[in-house]
Amino acid sequence: MIHLDTSALVAAFAGSSTALQRLRELIADGERPGMSTLVLYEWWRGPRTPQELADQEAMLPSAQAFPFGSREADIAASLHRELARRRRRSLDIAIAACAIAQNAALWTLNPRDFADVPGLTLI
Repeated sequence: MIHLDTSALVAAFAGSSTALQRLRELIADGERPGMSTLVLYEWWRGPRTPQELADQEAMLPSAQAFPFGSREADIAASLHRELARRRRRSLDIAIAACAIAQNAALWTLNPRDFADVPGLTLI
C-alpha cells in the first residue's frame, strides 16, 4: 500500500500528467493507493476545479481516506518528540504517522520533509 502526500495528490490531479502517469504505474505494479484525511483536508482547502475533484474521487474516493485516529495521534506525538524542526512541520509528521500506522509507503514530491522520519518508507 502507498499513501499519497498532498504534494503527490496535487501533482497527479492538478499538475503534471507525469505525476498522474506515475500513480497509474504504481497501481499497475500492484500498489493500492490511499490517503489520509489530513491529506484530503489539505487537498480540499486548495483551489480545486470540479474536474480535479471528480478525477480524485474516481481514483481515490474520499470516503476511503484513512482517518487520523488515536493510534495515528500516538505515533505522531512520539515522532514529534524526537524529530528536529517539528513545530514547522506538525502536519507532515501527522501525515507520516498515518502512513506508518497503515504500514504504507508515502509517495511525496517533497522527500526532504520526511527523510528523517523513522519507520517511514518513501516513494
